Amino acid sequence: MKAESAPPAGAPFTRILGVGAYRPRRVVDNAEVCRFIDSSDEWIRSRTGIVTRRWAEPDETLGVMAEQAANKAIAAAGLAPADITCVIAATFTHLMQTPAVATEIAHRIGADRAPGFDISAGCAGFVHGVVLASDAVRARGGNVLVVGVERMSDILDLTDRSTAFIFGDGAGAVVVGPSATPGIGPAVWGADGSQADAIRQSVPWDTLKKDPGHPFPALRQDGQRVFRWAVYEMAKVAGQALEAAGVAPEELDAFIPHQANARIIDSMTRSMGLPARVTVAKDIVTSGNTSGASIPMAMEAVLSSGAAVSGGTALLLGYGAGLSYAAVTAVLP
Repeated sequence: MKAESAPPAGAPFTRILGVGAYRPRRVVDNAEVCRFIDSSDEWIRSRTGIVTRRWAEPDETLGVMAEQAANKAIAAAGLAPADITCVIAATFTHLMQTPAVATEIAHRIGADRAPGFDISAGCAGFVHGVVLASDAVRARGGNVLVVGVERMSDILDLTDRSTAFIFGDGAGAVVVGPSATPGIGPAVWGADGSQADAIRQSVPWDTLKKDPGHPFPALRQDGQRVFRWAVYEMAKVAGQALEAAGVAPEELDAFIPHQANARIIDSMTRSMGLPARVTVAKDIVTSGNTSGASIPMAMEAVLSSGAAVSGGTALLLGYGAGLSYAAVTAVLP
């Protein structure tokens, strides 16, 4: 193998340089969801904290939503599209097996030479993307765009009482770039494949090939099982990520977990012993569970509202299908 004439110049440390989000135009309240399932606004609010969610219109494709969020993140970082050296998309609602939607995103924002690839790790995908982006920048330099983008409404069975009211659509993006000081901590990640069937697609895609009349594959979830796993296991993972970064709970400025359920978030906050002054993201109230897009959307929400400030230390925690998880500390852009 021929050696490179000069190794790529990496960076000593990395940080998130900018964040952006896109929320679809259509707001769907609980009353509309309850037209299809036997439930109520009161029950949904008490069980999940969700009041509204956004469902994308036909023209709000994954590529369109990701482009909007990405452009905001790039501008916030003070960069131009030409400065983006790689695009990572965290999504599992891209209904094309190939090509990756990341390549479309790169083209849409004008970073045509940038490599692009997708990550399918469900609700944990975005933090996986941040970890990979940080490693890439430390190894090769440059600026990596990480986009979490989902159209959950495309894979919902609106008559399924266990999933229909939970999920929403949207996109969030960050730019990860070089830093002279540590801005992204060590990752704690993993998966419990023995419980992979807790969140799953109802049937494989080839079922439609064998039986074209079969209902379209939809998301299925064992809600109570996932709830128990998240409550009891993810607080431990959060603690491990803080310990790995050398950050005590009282030193944290913001906790930005995957927006799965407000009760899960509250339980983890208590288990971690976070003081009341720590900002805890609750974007789920108005956005629902947007899977791989939920963490960057929640980050953008707490920063734009002033609930968290640039330079603060945040803990990002993603978890979901697989059952996969990933946690990392990060300095807010």
